Amino acid sequence: MQDLTPTLLLAAALFAAQPAAALELPAPAVLQAGLATKAQTIEVLEPHLSSGQRQVRYLGYPAPQLLDHVLGPLWREDAEQEIELRALDGFVSRIPVARFLKYSAFLVVARADGAAFQVDNHLQNEKAVWLAPYYLVWDNLRSPELQAEGGALWPYQVAQISLRPSSRAALLPGQMGKRWAQQAAWVQKYCLSCHQVNGYGGDKMPLNLAQRARQIEAAEWQRLLLSPTSVRPGSTMPALPDSFSPATRASVAAQLHDYLKALPLAP
Repeated sequence: MQDLTPTLLLAAALFAAQPAAALELPAPAVLQAGLATKAQTIEVLEPHLSSGQRQVRYLGYPAPQLLDHVLGPLWREDAEQEIELRALDGFVSRIPVARFLKYSAFLVVARADGAAFQVDNHLQNEKAVWLAPYYLVWDNLRSPELQAEGGALWPYQVAQISLRPSSRAALLPGQMGKRWAQQAAWVQKYCLSCHQVNGYGGDKMPLNLAQRARQIEAAEWQRLLLSPTSVRPGSTMPALPDSFSPATRASVAAQLHDYLKALPLAP
């Protein structure tokens, strides 16, 4: 008989973690009126510019200060919970509280030099993308190890925010954490902003990757993750970061395919 324990645990986790309504972020002018401090200048190495990376200065608010204002201070109490940031187009980032406690992040609202608050996102074949109302940036100059991640956790057009339970139970049901923890973390970082896994993830293209991986052969999966436009011309899907070596990128793509096929499908 098939062991249904991981599937049942997954279903229970999904049922228990149904989210409450997300909170609409106030307009920047309204936020400024409610905060004791003015917007600060933060300089970062802008990751969305790909090979054209350059340092950009933004105006914004330290993320912990804004989270305290919107969610209250209790968001800090459980480092395994996640801050969900939802964009106007359905793009979703779920970022562990632990990351906000470890690294310096800002929700920015404008360019410090007065230039248009937009970016050419070459990784997604998009030009002059407006970043308002809020754009989450990380101080990757003070923490240069973040530069290798690219822009995976830099959501823009952020309009809603909420505190969510950890998605670990859904992404690693049963004993899967012993074998697949790294692969689940990669899926959460690089895939779930637009796609979903058994109901977790973004609404921009909410197909279930756990099901899709079962339908795609390994060679096509590799091409899709390493060079999306070679499979689907005009695709806005970003490839796996080119900060990885070619061998590492190929290995990560293969491991993601194996992990998603091993993940039980939620009933």
